[in-house]
Amino acid sequence: MRELDSIERVGVVGAGTMGNGIAQVAATAGYDVLMRDIDEEFVERGFDAIDSSLDRLVDSGTLADDEATATRERITGTTDLDALEDRDLVIEAAVEETEIKQEVFADLDETLPDEVVLATNTSTLSVTSIASATQRPELVVGIHFMNPVPVMDGVEIVVGERTGEETVALAHEFAEELGKETWESDDKPGFVSNRILMPWINEGIRAYDEGVATKEDIDRGMKLGTNVPMGPLELADHIGLDICLDATETLHDELGDRYTPAYLLKRKVEAGDLGKKTGRGFYDYD
Repeated sequence: MRELDSIERVGVVGAGTMGNGIAQVAATAGYDVLMRDIDEEFVERGFDAIDSSLDRLVDSGTLADDEATATRERITGTTDLDALEDRDLVIEAAVEETEIKQEVFADLDETLPDEVVLATNTSTLSVTSIASATQRPELVVGIHFMNPVPVMDGVEIVVGERTGEETVALAHEFAEELGKETWESDDKPGFVSNRILMPWINEGIRAYDEGVATKEDIDRGMKLGTNVPMGPLELADHIGLDICLDATETLHDELGDRYTPAYLLKRKVEAGDLGKKTGRGFYDYD
């Protein structure tokens, strides 16, 4: 297995919100990054998001202009999975569906040298199940970044049933090299983060639907009362209501009725009101 100091080239599978964020932070840390998606349009959207994010960091004084330029130059895009064959570490950030992730990992397993670690950014799905599609389950680990990746400091390291100790150590070291702080979770439904976060969001939605308080007061009460930066409804809009629903349904399937999705959450998703990305969720966005 590769050591951290031998990792120079990082692959990211998926150019969506999480994928392009991971590509950006890896490139900012000095890695040569190849970002792959199934369609050139998706790759270009990923680069547009990276450019916008880098511009915001420069405008805020967080990142120097020349550092932003160097970061962007370290990232290339492709639609060819075989182009990842020279990568030292590959992180998958594809659609949150087990079957799709298993297909990606099976293909990566055939493409990449035997010693390369494969990481999944899954937020709720079983790392063990994803790893079962490969011949190297001891080299498969969860590296779950928080959204938005360039801003959030935390990364959750998820240990599958057959993930090796050296792989876990490498995952921690790599995330820390990106300037993140880590915590570790066993491969249980939702891990630490979403096992606790999704019921909090879900109950906030229920409280609003049942008339406990206005959405503004629910969010204000949680921010002022518990010192969190966003209330549950505001955070749900930020994450995407469809993503919240998928995560909650996964937890419900695994853990039972205590994770039953709120009716209003399902209704919003059915209406296409998914939060900030569609311009309307629990709040309206310009």
